[in-house]
This record gives sequence, structure tokens and C-alpha cells, in this order.
Amino acid sequence: MTYRRVGALLHETGMVSEEKMRGVLEDAAAYADDELTPYATAAALEGFGVAVSVHADDIDSIHEGYASLLAGAAEIAGGGVTVTGVRIVEGEGGLEGGRSDLLAFERNGKPVSVPAEHFAEDYYDHEAACRAIAETAPDNDPRSWHNVGFPREPGIGYDSIMVLATPEQRGALRRHLGLTFG
Repeated sequence: MTYRRVGALLHETGMVSEEKMRGVLEDAAAYADDELTPYATAAALEGFGVAVSVHADDIDSIHEGYASLLAGAAEIAGGGVTVTGVRIVEGEGGLEGGRSDLLAFERNGKPVSVPAEHFAEDYYDHEAACRAIAETAPDNDPRSWHNVGFPREPGIGYDSIMVLATPEQRGALRRHLGLTFG
């Protein structure tokens, strides 16, 4: 699988316009035809603007990171959902053994809270982040957010890749790219 083939499939399935595909491939010209690992194939979805990545390594701060992550997801979703007031409501105790927090925000003015367990101020709770990203899909849109699965090597940390796609588009990604969805 190559970046060029990923772009062509995204265009064929209506996930990106021809203009978007060409622009991304122009920017990726130096590596567009290199063979991709399964993880790089999943990560390429973000490069084409149809996915967001929940970083597995440290981030600056969960207090700002979630807001940026949800803003990016809402933008990919076409702005049909407005996410505001993203904040961490800290639970009791310290982070050493894990702290039970809430990831809270307003979705189109209505409060949403997602339980989150944090072990550090600079690492996402991936499950909470993915559930919050799912809230950015517009209600009247046939697309929904799904966590992209791919073969993983033991001991390697991977970003969580969330793609916004219709059931038919997910089927094409499964058949042609070997991706699975959680």
C-alpha cells in the first residue's frame, strides 16, 4: 500500500475531493509511492484530512490538548457541531495511581461529560478522547467516527486513529486497505 493508493481510494469513495487528493499527494511527492506499514496506512488517513490522531506520546497538557483535539475533529466533520468549553474536571487524589476525571464540554450548547482516567498531566486517556471525538459527528450526517484497527507489534505505542466515514466507506477501507474498526 502507498500514500498514492490511499489517496486514490479516498477519492474513489467520496471521502476527499480530487483537488484535496492532488494537493496532499503534491505535498507528499517525495514519499507518495513508498510502501506503507499497516500503521502508516492508518495514519495516512489523517494526512488526507479524514481522520484525527490521538497522540500516544506525551503532549503539552491535557488541559489544552483535548480542546485542540476536539476542534480538529469538529473541523473534519464539517463544522456541523460546535464544541466549546472543553475542560478537565479533576477527580480526587493524585495522578500516581490514576485519577478519575471528567472530560467535560458543550456540544451545540448542551453539556457532555466523558469519564477519563489520567496518570499524568501530559498524556491522553485514549478511550475518553475517542468517545469525545465521536461526539463531533453531526446528527444528520451518515458518517460516524470509528477507531481504526491495524496489526500491531507488541511493545510499540501507537496513536489512536479516528476516521469519519459512512458504513460503505469503512467497508472500502477494510477491503482495500486491510483496516478494521472498533
